[in-house]
Amino acid sequence: MYGTEKYGINGYSQNEPISDDDIQPYIPDLMKYLPPWYKDSAIMIQLQDTMAKELGLSYWHEEDILNQCFVDTATWGLTFWEKVLNIATDLNKSYEDRREVVKAKLRGSGTTTVQMIKNTAEAFSGGECNVIQHPESYSFTVQFVGIKGIPKNMEAFKQMLEDIKPAHLAYDFKYTYTVWNFLKDKNLTWDQAKTNTWDNLKVYDG
Repeated sequence: MYGTEKYGINGYSQNEPISDDDIQPYIPDLMKYLPPWYKDSAIMIQLQDTMAKELGLSYWHEEDILNQCFVDTATWGLTFWEKVLNIATDLNKSYEDRREVVKAKLRGSGTTTVQMIKNTAEAFSGGECNVIQHPESYSFTVQFVGIKGIPKNMEAFKQMLEDIKPAHLAYDFKYTYTVWNFLKDKNLTWDQAKTNTWDNLKVYDG
């Protein structure tokens, strides 16, 4: 909005339809509302076609604006979610990564609990997580069990974790990897394994 946001930060125009194909599902058939003798009028067909495309574009914008009201479908509207939640906007990040941060911040509101940390971790990783407490060392472990390997948005998750955890608690992470016995059970031969990188094999699901 002019006067409240830095110019260009929302990048709204990047979501504009770039072809008729984008708005085709939204274009109504206006000719069916006219008397049948107009169906052979080239002028009327052209007129109704032009108006229908404008209506289709209007309907597209209407749905696009509605999408910004929900984190999972927001695109240019993520800027407003981030502003409300006091999250720095980084347009270099993907929509998916930015949504993860927003959802984690929403889940992390209120008094910090083990369940809150678990919810936040799962929002970032997209899979099941465990939080293991170590009272004797004033620390806890976040274990990612629903996905294999290191979640891609870990730096943002660490920043979020620093914001919501009690300051005196330390933490570490435990990741899930594929073991060789699992690969053998999947009948993966050595020749097949050689065609993969070690990073790929560590998160292999078969």
